[in-house]
Amino acid sequence: MRPLAIITGASEGIGRDLADLYASDGHDVLLVARRDAALRALAAELEQRHGITATVVAADLASRAGCDAVVAACAGHESRVVALVNNAGLGAVGWFHEIAWEREQVQLDVNVTALTYLTFRVLPWLRRNGRGHIMQMASVAGFQPGPLSAVYYASKAFVVSFSEALHNESIGSGVTVTAVCPRPTITGFQRVSGVVPGARAGGAPPMSSRAVAELAYRGTRAGKRIVYTGFRNRVASMLGRYMPRSWSAAVVRRIQRSRLG
Repeated sequence: MRPLAIITGASEGIGRDLADLYASDGHDVLLVARRDAALRALAAELEQRHGITATVVAADLASRAGCDAVVAACAGHESRVVALVNNAGLGAVGWFHEIAWEREQVQLDVNVTALTYLTFRVLPWLRRNGRGHIMQMASVAGFQPGPLSAVYYASKAFVVSFSEALHNESIGSGVTVTAVCPRPTITGFQRVSGVVPGARAGGAPPMSSRAVAELAYRGTRAGKRIVYTGFRNRVASMLGRYMPRSWSAAVVRRIQRSRLG
């Protein structure tokens, strides 16, 4: 029986590319996102190209019911699960006190609660199987405060810290947990976050989603604690860790202000 990989946020961008990488490497895939039609089109494409089985779960991970639907779809296949890819996430750009609370709540529900809950449910399967990995999609944003995107940056700081802790807890279990920390990437994320069309990201040019997915896949399969997508991104992460946080906050504020238009 083929190994099974669970991939959230699979309908586009990095998640879609990761689904292709897992499928091309002989994994059946469980594809999770809100857009049923996009998932079904991807599932058909992956099955035709790679000869695997792709299962679709159209679910809103901002809800407990959506998360439980992912777990339920694995019933009877727990022993085949070798990978959980917590890629789903969203952001919002603006002044914290002006963004609707419902938007901030959804960020926390998806970026933090769903990621933590799915990890809580799947990690015991991996440990019982004595193999596998969890890929947590964090961000270079997780190493610094983020004015004008405060909740998003804070949520990614949680993902980094949580993942590093579980990586340590999993030593000797046959399971690894990896935080992937991309720099800005060409995906639909900016559109959904409310970034002005055409706005430039600070620092290096954005990477393609495929390039990020390939680095994330290789690094996670190698059992790395953190994957930085490129040398410049590693430098930016180090600056975020060790430069005065008031300085990094000022830099981020200037960048984010330009993205509001």
